[in-house]
Amino acid sequence: MKISLGFSPCPNDTFIFDALVNHKIDTKGFEFEVFMEDVETLNNWALAGKLAITKLSFNTFLQCAANYALMHAGSALGKGVGPLLITHEKGIAQWNDDVSFLERAVIAIPGVNTTANLLLQLAFPKATCKEVMLFSDIEQALIDQRVDAGLIIHENRFTYQEKGLHKIKDLGDWWESTTAAAIPLGGIVAKRSLPKEVYEQLDQLIKKSIAYAWNNYPSLAPFVKEHAQEMSEEVMRKHIELYVNNFSTELGEEGTLAIQTLWEYAYKAALIDNKELPIFYSDN
Repeated sequence: MKISLGFSPCPNDTFIFDALVNHKIDTKGFEFEVFMEDVETLNNWALAGKLAITKLSFNTFLQCAANYALMHAGSALGKGVGPLLITHEKGIAQWNDDVSFLERAVIAIPGVNTTANLLLQLAFPKATCKEVMLFSDIEQALIDQRVDAGLIIHENRFTYQEKGLHKIKDLGDWWESTTAAAIPLGGIVAKRSLPKEVYEQLDQLIKKSIAYAWNNYPSLAPFVKEHAQEMSEEVMRKHIELYVNNFSTELGEEGTLAIQTLWEYAYKAALIDNKELPIFYSDN
């Protein structure tokens, strides 16, 4: 059976899916048509229902849960893993002088449908002047002072300081202190139109793919390295160790509660309009 599968070229995703898509484990007869794109492209595709299996931001999942069921494996959740709101030298001086700086600042964001943007909306609802750009372009936009602030995700949290940029707010810290819940960033979903046995088999295959990757760690597969572009192996490992954790193997009650909490906060803030959130295939 051939399945369309979308995920990002970031090290956490390639680490998770390497064994699966490169047949390092028994795929039980499944073949995968792989689409590797940035997270906001995958978000938009999920809203359009393009792929059978896809990575997406949990912000997007809140909007398309009627059509996609969350897998128990493959998610990026945790504590200390949230997006960072950063700025340049001029911006940090303005922020320190006047906390209303964000209400008039032009903020670069990695996508409207990212969880990072949802957390920004929840934490700073008056910060509404935004410019969407590819997540990897945000640091340079700040260095060039084309924007006043930037919302960074992925490996940029490990590199912004060495580029002379400054943290305004760790939105993960804000979320944890506000809700006491883990930070739900992104997950792997399957179309609810797939047969239940296919959903369950694919979920187990993702778990086996993750186990294979950890069993061979700290060695990094060529698949991970080739898609990480100019990233150093040290940053690749930091990225993997931060975003691939116990929640990635099994969401469990704590992970599920974190997603439900995100939905509750988004619904109360009138940022989504669905009155319920079916999460797993069993919620069909």
